[in-house]
Amino acid sequence: MRLSDFTAMSFDCYGTLIDWESGMVEALTPLTSRTDLELTRDQILEAHARTESAQQRWTPMRRYAELLAVVYKRLAEEWNVAVSWEECQRYGASVGDWPAFPDSREALSYLKQHYKLIILSNVDNASFAKSNEKLGVRFDAIYTAEDIGSYKPAARNFDYMMDRLATIGVEPSRLLHTAESLFHDHEPANAAGLASCWIHRRHEQEGFGATMPPGTTPRHDFRFTSMAELVAAHKTELQ
Repeated sequence: MRLSDFTAMSFDCYGTLIDWESGMVEALTPLTSRTDLELTRDQILEAHARTESAQQRWTPMRRYAELLAVVYKRLAEEWNVAVSWEECQRYGASVGDWPAFPDSREALSYLKQHYKLIILSNVDNASFAKSNEKLGVRFDAIYTAEDIGSYKPAARNFDYMMDRLATIGVEPSRLLHTAESLFHDHEPANAAGLASCWIHRRHEQEGFGATMPPGTTPRHDFRFTSMAELVAAHKTELQ
């Protein structure tokens, strides 16, 4: 199997193209600076992953920015910090401030010359629009949790994307799903019969950070540690 066998790439955004862990930790500072607990970066991220995943199961129809406000409230309770609802809402609105990984914009610009590009993300449309400005590319399709009414790893999100592929001229067998999260993306991509590419951003760190552990490691057809490494591999294939 070669990268050049595919005509389209679908991407998770947060954790793959946008550095959501750095964005989260920065935006959570008003909360973490007031707790008496001595929390490491990974402890903050793991608590967020656990709380976010639970909230997504309970309120799958809630927009991501609104859901994050509830996550902030739950974390404040867990860490024994008094917060106002306005403070919670500010955290929910922080998604658009989360930075892109340094290689994302250039990599997407290159890949756009060779593939149709698709977003399949656990986000709301307004928040993604702000993130998209940082990525600097026009995606051929954008499928958000707000559009679908559920959050990955629900199979429904992948079913929705698969149902829409024909409208943009993409065959499922020629689509490569590209993501960091084994839990949110690679497990359901396996179940959907899609080829997948693991962008292992956390390769130098232990644990799973802001995503839940997948249990067992899902199958993936390619593995790179960055988007720049993926692009380099594609260029090598074309030589």
